[in-house]
Amino acid sequence: MEEKKCALVAIVGRPSAGKSTFLNDACQENVSIVSPIPQTTRNAIRGIVNTSLGQLVFVDTPGWHKSEKKLNLILQKTAQDQLDGADEILYLIDSSRDIGEEEEMIAALVRPYAAKTIVAANKRDIPGAKLLACKEFVERSLPEIPAERFFAISAKTDEGVEDLLRGLYALAPAQQNLYPEGFYTDQEVEFRIAEVIRGEAINRLQEEIPHALYVEIADAEFKNDGKKLWVRAFLCVERESQKGIVIGKGASMIKTIRMESLKKLADIFEYKIDLDLQVKVDKNWRQKDDRLSRLLK
Repeated sequence: MEEKKCALVAIVGRPSAGKSTFLNDACQENVSIVSPIPQTTRNAIRGIVNTSLGQLVFVDTPGWHKSEKKLNLILQKTAQDQLDGADEILYLIDSSRDIGEEEEMIAALVRPYAAKTIVAANKRDIPGAKLLACKEFVERSLPEIPAERFFAISAKTDEGVEDLLRGLYALAPAQQNLYPEGFYTDQEVEFRIAEVIRGEAINRLQEEIPHALYVEIADAEFKNDGKKLWVRAFLCVERESQKGIVIGKGASMIKTIRMESLKKLADIFEYKIDLDLQVKVDKNWRQKDDRLSRLLK
């Protein structure tokens, strides 16, 4: 009988490379926020895949973005910190975009870990996808990675994902599962609720607002013998002018965010969620070290 494999897999790539989409597709659950807005993933989020071959524990990291802003530097460190402890690294490249300076930076970041790295060129379903250019880039920048560890996939349509998972299992060590079978994430309840609310908000707001907000869970209490979880949450923004945009005319925006959040939460949790959602200003929170350390831990 073949021994089962288990691996902790860190996912790295540029913003909007499709890391969160891949994670949700692999887990068949909404584990991480998916948005066309770059750098919506702020934490190292875990998603767990259990198959007959074993267990893969994926860590979705913030997109690697060249920037000297305090928030972005912390996000870069969050991504980099996952590489040392991972059994494997999945380097996702957006094949719909040209190879640029940021891609070169990520290749340099991954190079010391080439022995445990698998590369996937994502978005192969998009017309004009530059799969050959991605392959040539990997051959040039990461020659230590053999050709059989390069995959072309579409996380959106699930094309090539099964082959990629098999490649990850082939490289994984034989060891005991890190989590019980049936788990698909290790996120705490309040974190999951906050991420669902943030995801619904950022996909409905424009310009600078998505990056200027975070969600604070102020209270959470089980009622009716554990059948209902009452939650008071705040969508926090940096300026008064942003508060009005998030609330919307006649409170239309905040009502929509609340209702759509409740729909998603109903699919995740077995018990009912009662959500009291409000908006408040936390002036210039992205410049506050204590706030950043709490949100990005």
